[in-house]
Amino acid sequence: MKLIIGNKNYSSWSMRPWVMMKHAGIPFEEVLVQLRQPDTAARIREHSPSGRVPCLVTDAGESIWESLAILETLAERYPQHGLWPRDAAARAHARAVSSEMHGAFGELRTHMSMNIRARWPGRGATPGALADVARVDEIWTDCLKRYGGPFLFGETFSIADAMYAPVVMRFVTYAPAISEHARAYVEHIAGLPAVREWIAGAGQETLIAELEDAA
Repeated sequence: MKLIIGNKNYSSWSMRPWVMMKHAGIPFEEVLVQLRQPDTAARIREHSPSGRVPCLVTDAGESIWESLAILETLAERYPQHGLWPRDAAARAHARAVSSEMHGAFGELRTHMSMNIRARWPGRGATPGALADVARVDEIWTDCLKRYGGPFLFGETFSIADAMYAPVVMRFVTYAPAISEHARAYVEHIAGLPAVREWIAGAGQETLIAELEDAA
């Protein structure tokens, strides 16, 4: 399989399936398309009909775009890895918080966009962004208390954790005030080998976006 991604420093959506596949040991070929280049759109459309990253190209040549759709496909193809919680109630809960991450938090995305190399404490702290931060903190704290941690749904890194991994990166960059539970979760996720590998890749990139926003 091939996973087409954008620059690791900026492409929050690309990070989600990449980290999940690396953590689970699912083999894939990485195809990185430099963002904000004259040929970026054309190169992405060679694989993704949406013209956006990420896109998973299966061994049968099928293209699956959108992070959550890719992760759902991986869960079906690799049930042995338990990418969703095995308990039905926990699985429904994990799908709900993952879908919320996929469709909400617009203020956070706009004002605290992903830039892994940067350190901007306090920047982007608009009322709307801070309300999104508080909601993320609420979700994490509830999950960690309910399922015992260290991941959102217990002892196994799941799709829900992959969906929130770019938020972890944002919290490192912008350092908003968060609870002790959320801070411990940030430290745990940021220290995972797959996440550290993504961070290292971001640090080696040379592209500096004209606008410091997420792909």
